[in-house]
Amino acid sequence: MHEGWTDERGSTSLEFVTAGLLLLLPLVYLVLSVSSIQAGALAVEGASRQAARVFVQAGSAEAGRRQAERAIDVALADYGLDGRSVSVTVACSPRPERCLTRLGTVTVTIDGAVPLPLLPSVLTGSFPLAIPLHASATQQVSRFWGTR
Repeated sequence: MHEGWTDERGSTSLEFVTAGLLLLLPLVYLVLSVSSIQAGALAVEGASRQAARVFVQAGSAEAGRRQAERAIDVALADYGLDGRSVSVTVACSPRPERCLTRLGTVTVTIDGAVPLPLLPSVLTGSFPLAIPLHASATQQVSRFWGTR
């Protein structure tokens, strides 16, 4: 046998780089995915909480809806999400037809999805390309509402 074929000097660094990349790339993708999902979860939770707060402080139900939409857009934009990509539901209790009644409650629910990073949209299959998110917040209308 040729002597150059059995000499393994310098192959350790090549093996280390190859094995390191094979182990490091999935770890980096996992960190990117988890941070993206966490940011989305914080965004929808904060948006629902802030929307419920501004809704119960509004002067009318129409003004409350406008202010809640604005609060949702701002909260989602802080995390880089588009407000048009979520669905928002406002539920009022005890009278659904009148949202702002004294000591009533307003519940804002936001449903959305966060796309997984670095995945092209042309992929299809049985695996999810986005992670669904859901957040809900309830605030009580002041007992002094309407006395202004």
